[in-house]
Amino acid sequence: MIWKPNVTVAAVVEQDGKYLLVEEEVDGNQSFNQPAGHWEPDESIIEGVVRETLEETGYTFVPQSLLGIYRWHSRTNDVIYLRFALAGLVAGHDPTRTLDDGILRAGWFGVDEIRRLIPRHRSPLVMQCIEDHLAGKHYPLDILSHCD
Repeated sequence: MIWKPNVTVAAVVEQDGKYLLVEEEVDGNQSFNQPAGHWEPDESIIEGVVRETLEETGYTFVPQSLLGIYRWHSRTNDVIYLRFALAGLVAGHDPTRTLDDGILRAGWFGVDEIRRLIPRHRSPLVMQCIEDHLAGKHYPLDILSHCD
């Protein structure tokens, strides 16, 4: 049997002390997450996180660094996720853009508010990525290679 993790990309965006999160409906529950989603086979990791951020928030994401690579085993669905989290900024916003199905809203949240929302986080990766960002973790984007 060949094992394959679900590979996802996520954007960690801080602006004026607040982080960009999405509120989404998953399996009938409302939860909070960074703009994130599954990495598609025809794109680089950077292209994937830019696409997901635009689709889920209407913001144009400009990655500046690799925040980290995270492994998480969801006991709920017995799936292992491998997340590439990139930190950066937003360069523009289209408030009229239709957001992905399941996305209720995108918004800016302070760290204390995000901590209060921990029971409603999509996964423990939400807070871990923010804590790593607050700790100043970052790696150059050229660590990511895309070879065809």
